[in-house]
Order: sequence, then C-alpha cells, then structure tokens
Amino acid sequence: MWKRLCLMVAVLGLLSGCVSRPPGAEPHPEDPLEGFNRAMWTVNYDYLDPYVARPVSIAYVDYVPSPVRTGISNFLGNLEEPASMLNSLIMLEGEKAATHFNRFWINTLFGLGGLIDIASAADIQKYDQREFGDAIGHYDVGTGAYIMLPGYGPTSVREGAGEVVDGLYPPLALLTLPQSVLKWVFDGMESRAALVSQESQLDNSPDPYAFARDAYLQNRRYRAKGDEALEQQPALDDEFLDDFIDDIDAAP
Repeated sequence: MWKRLCLMVAVLGLLSGCVSRPPGAEPHPEDPLEGFNRAMWTVNYDYLDPYVARPVSIAYVDYVPSPVRTGISNFLGNLEEPASMLNSLIMLEGEKAATHFNRFWINTLFGLGGLIDIASAADIQKYDQREFGDAIGHYDVGTGAYIMLPGYGPTSVREGAGEVVDGLYPPLALLTLPQSVLKWVFDGMESRAALVSQESQLDNSPDPYAFARDAYLQNRRYRAKGDEALEQQPALDDEFLDDFIDDIDAAP
C-alpha cells in the first residue's frame, strides 16, 4: 500500500512539473502552486469527475426520491446552523446570527432533528452558510494560496483553516470521522449535480482551469466582503461567470 502511495506522489510531482499555464497567460498572485494545481485539475476534470463524481451525483438525484434527498439536505444543513451563527457573530451580523440560532432550535425540536424544515415553513429566512473562513476574510485576512486537491476540488489556505475551526463547533464536533465523510459525500453529490447546467460554459472556456479558479476566488471574496468585493474585483471577460458563481453559491 505504501509503495503505491509513494509511487502516486512521485507521479503527481512529475505531472506538476509538466503542466503549465497557457502561453501568454500571466501568473495569478493567489495561485503560486499553479503547476501542481493544473495537474490536480487534470486528474479531477478529466478522470475523477466524468467517471465517478458526475455519474454518481446524477444517479443520486435521478433515483433517490426527492423527499428523501430533501430530508437529508435539511438535516445536514441544520448541523451547520450553530457554526453559521457563531461566524455571523464574529462578522457582527447580529440579525443573521439570531436567525441561524432560531432555525437550529426550531428545526431540531419540531423538525425531527432537522429532517423537516419547519423554520422555512414559518417564514424564517434561510441565509447562506457562514464559515469561519468567511469571517476572517471579512476582516481582510487574505485567501492565501489557492489549492486544487484531487477528489476534493478547490480550496485555499484560509478556507482550509476555516473548515478545521468550523469542525470544532458543536454539533459538527460530535461527528465521527465516518459520519463526517458521509456528510461530505452527500453535500458533494448535491453540489456537483447543481453544476450540471453550467458544464457547457466551463467546457467552452478558453482555459477551464483558470475560469474555475477565478470563479471560486471571486465567490469566496463575495462571501467574505459582500458587495464590497464586487466593487474591488475587476470585471472578468467571461460574461457567463456570474451565472456560474451563482450556481456555486446555491449549492449546499
């Protein structure tokens, strides 16, 4: 097993040295590991996604009854409400923090542990998840290096550290490793299925890797800084980027 792992690491290291940005493209200041990231993009985009992630996600959406999927999504989303509450408090968003708190206790007590979204039925608004990475980004902590991980997708130093902190909040801290992996799998299938409608736009981009990277980074800036991030962000050439970002943000 260890020999195979070492061989894989060596191969990925060789790939990162062979894959480079297109001719004439400028280096991205937040992507110092671009050679490695492009190699991982090739692994994800050309192999893992078309042969594993996409068919599994589409089968999940097509064959699992909608009420079951909704219940699973509600339950997993409810687990994240306390973390969103605390991170909203860090961002001084008192109203949103109170809403996250109310949604959690109402759905937990009256919605069978969160399986049923009683709070939304009671017209309590459902805000986007707030992560610790968003909270510290709100106070101008940079994203750090952009990283493309095999089988996981894009992240950054800030978001990776934020996920570790979010995992310390209850009830997420109470999950065992298998339970955390299962949560990640279900979240990932819903997120991947939500992006099917944007596949042609990504495929038609002159540089799909750069397009996905820029969409991810702009989305993270917006989550941290709101409209201020849009004012500071220079306009991108891809006219369909906003739609792609909207689908990323709408995914669970």
